[in-house]
Amino acid sequence: MPLDFTAIDFETANSSSASACAVGLARVREGRVVATAGWLIQPPPGHDRFFELNIGIHGIRPDDVATAPTWVEQLDALTAFVGDDVVVAHNAGFDMRVLRSACEATDAPCPPYRYICSLQASRKTYDLDSYRLPSVAAAAGFLDFAHHDATADALACAHIMIDTALRAGADDIVELAMLLGLRVPQIPTADARQIGAELARTGSARA
Repeated sequence: MPLDFTAIDFETANSSSASACAVGLARVREGRVVATAGWLIQPPPGHDRFFELNIGIHGIRPDDVATAPTWVEQLDALTAFVGDDVVVAHNAGFDMRVLRSACEATDAPCPPYRYICSLQASRKTYDLDSYRLPSVAAAAGFLDFAHHDATADALACAHIMIDTALRAGADDIVELAMLLGLRVPQIPTADARQIGAELARTGSARA
C-alpha cells in the first residue's frame, strides 16, 4: 500500500475544545503532498468567545470569522477533503477532541476517522530537546513555516510523517504506526458512544 494520509490542524477561539475557528488540511499520496486546503470557521454558538490568549497565538479575531462558514456548513468540505484517509495531527488528541466536541456542540455526525499522532511518532524517531511542531518539522527538513496558521501546521505535520516513514522504511501509514509501536485509534461513532455510556450506567447500577 502507498503512503497515503491526510494531515489536519485546528485552531480554537478559546479553551473550549468545541471552539474551532480554523482548519488546515494536507493530502499525501504515495509519500508526497498533492493538495492543501484551509479556511476560517465560525465557532459553534456558546463556544464563540475569542480569548486574548488564543488571539495572541494564531492572530484570528472575531471579525475575521464573521462571514466564515459555520461548523456544520463547512463539515461537508472537511470530510470531502479527507475522504477515507487515516488522519494525522501533531498532538492528535487535541485535534480529535476539537472535531468531536464541535460536532457534539452542533448535533452534527462526527466522522469516525482512524488517526495517528505525529507527536508520538516524532518521539520515536528523533532525538530532540523539544518536540513542538516547529522543532520536529525542522528535523524533518521542513523549515520557516507560519506556525499556528492551520494550513501551514497541517503541511508541516505531513512532512514530519513523510520523513518519519522514510526513516522507518514504512510503505504505508499503518505500517509506520506498527513499526513505531503506535496505536491507530478510531473516533467512536455516536452509536458506539451511546452504547458505551449505557454500559457504564448499567455497570454503575449493578455496582
